[in-house]
This record gives sequence, C-alpha cells and structure tokens, in this order.
Amino acid sequence: MVDRVLIDTLNLKARDFALKWKDLIRKAPQLKHYNTMDDDALIEADKLFYPLLARTLDRGLDRSIIGNFFVNLGKERMRASFPISEVIYGINLAQKVVIEHLMTDSLDNSMRMYQAMGALTKVAEFFLLGSFYLTKGFLEETYTSMSSNDAVSDEFLKKYFKDDFFFKKE
Repeated sequence: MVDRVLIDTLNLKARDFALKWKDLIRKAPQLKHYNTMDDDALIEADKLFYPLLARTLDRGLDRSIIGNFFVNLGKERMRASFPISEVIYGINLAQKVVIEHLMTDSLDNSMRMYQAMGALTKVAEFFLLGSFYLTKGFLEETYTSMSSNDAVSDEFLKKYFKDDFFFKKE
C-alpha cells in the first residue's frame, strides 16, 4: 500500500517538485535545450508529471493514460527540436526528485519507511513505462515529419524505423 501522504503531496505540491527539478536542470550543462527555457516554462513543463504519478500510485498502473500522456509529450518535444537524449534525461531527473523526496520524507518512522520502499518500485515502473512511451511518441513524430515534410521514402524510413508505431495499419 502506498502512503496517502505521498499521493496527497504529489498532487498538492507538484510545483514544489517542479522547482526542485528546474534546479537540477539548471545544474546539468548537457541539457542545452531545457536550459534555453525560462524558469516558469520549465516549472510548468514538469509539474504535470506529479498528479499523474499520484493517480497511478492511488489507482494502479493504467497503460492507456500513462501512454497517452507520454506519447504526446514525446511528440511535443520532437516538434520543439529537443534531442531524445535530453528528454529522457529530463524524465530521469523528475524521477530523482520523487525518489529523493521519498527517501528523506520517510525516515521518521518505520511504517512510512516500509511504505516508501514499496512506492519506490511503483515510481520506477511509472517513469520506465513513461520513457518507453515518450520514446515511441518522439520516434513516431520523427517518422511522420520525415515522411511528410522531408519527403523521405517509405522504404528508407522502414529501413531505419523498425518500431511498431501506433498509427501504422500494417
């Protein structure tokens, strides 16, 4: 069972988590595209994760909801010209913020520590599944862009995009 306090905290303090994430982004020189964004835009971009994570911890893993959110995020980041490596690293930093919160907030009693250990697995699963769907969305948008905007042949695209995209009818 996941601690109710964690679920409520993720919902009510999403902005606080996003502020910590923004600080981690600012310390990572390899995240050039994220670091071109102003602080408010970074915070707004990140604070959407935490209520979705809270819902997942509360109601269980719903692949369709998580998948839809992260596929769309991947597509948005591709259209904004972010490298996929930066986007995945950004997701990893969001996970780090949650894990650090769990580890520091749960040390006050053994029951909360036990619940936090159970939540760690669910948090990791959420972000891993999110990275999977984010990558699919990013690659799908790349495929679509190359096929329509760059007039790249289907044969060439199929050679390099071996993924099973959601929009394909094959």
